Amino acid sequence: MIWLYILTTLFTFCIMEAITWLTHKYVMHGFLWYLHEDHHQPTGFVLEKNDAFFLIFAIPSWLCIMLGLQHQNYYAAAVGFGIALYGFAYFIVHEVIIHQRLKWLSRSNNRYIKAIRWAHKMHHKHLNKEEGESFGMLIVAKKYWDKVRRDEQIQK
Repeated sequence: MIWLYILTTLFTFCIMEAITWLTHKYVMHGFLWYLHEDHHQPTGFVLEKNDAFFLIFAIPSWLCIMLGLQHQNYYAAAVGFGIALYGFAYFIVHEVIIHQRLKWLSRSNNRYIKAIRWAHKMHHKHLNKEEGESFGMLIVAKKYWDKVRRDEQIQK
């Protein structure tokens, strides 16, 4: 039975990429642009209004875990753990690897890390909410992989 909870957690983690993409494109670059704008047009402050999205995603995770465990609804708890696991991955990938708020992996030559950094750079070249690209976090479009491969060929 525990393997079903583990699969539920892993499935939730995977589906969060699609949810993140949709939320980023239609909510953050839509009616909640006010909160996300300072991420594209930095103000120089350590914290951004954009950091409020941490709570927007953390609250459903916390509620699923807490209420799921309280009421022995372990599928709900597994969903909450999947969201939390994705949140942790988001922190590592977006805050540490891409924006380097913490200086870990800052000089990595890993092809995947280069591809996600390039995809995110292309996302941030758009300073306004319109005409964006690359709204996901973990899945990188082929054109960014191709760019990294071309760069590697040029460097050889």
